This record gives sequence, structure tokens and C-alpha cells, in this order.
Amino acid sequence: MLDQEFKFYIDNQNELLKKYNGRFIAIVGDKVVGDFDTFEEAVDKTTLHYQPGTFLVQECTEGEDAYTQTFHSRVIFT
Repeated sequence: MLDQEFKFYIDNQNELLKKYNGRFIAIVGDKVVGDFDTFEEAVDKTTLHYQPGTFLVQECTEGEDAYTQTFHSRVIFT
């Protein structure tokens, strides 16, 4: 699900940064179909043309922090 779009972002992150740094981009397949100021705007405007679940909204920033999250838990495994 959205593997192609995510792979496109990863493979082209450096080039995308030159044009969209700090913006939220909507990706369909291997094409950027829009760039926006906020995540909410990206979703709202992109759903006018594409069904939810058929596009990826990604903040275009430098490094792996742009597409990874770390969650911490107080769970202890024994």
C-alpha cells in the first residue's frame, strides 16, 4: 500500500528537496501532483482529484527523520 510512492520519495529525496524543501508534497505513483504549506491542506486539496489511500502526503525535509518515527514505551520484557 503506497509502496511505490514511498520508494519514489526515498529514491528522489535529494532532488525533491531542491524544489520542495519544507513543503508537504502529494505523490501518486512516481509523480508529485502537488505541494502545500500544511499536511491538512495537502490532504484536503489532493482528495479533490484522487481517492484517499491512492496518494502519499510526505513532508519534504532532509534526512531519515522526514519519514521515520520512534516511539518509546515503559514496557519491560523479561
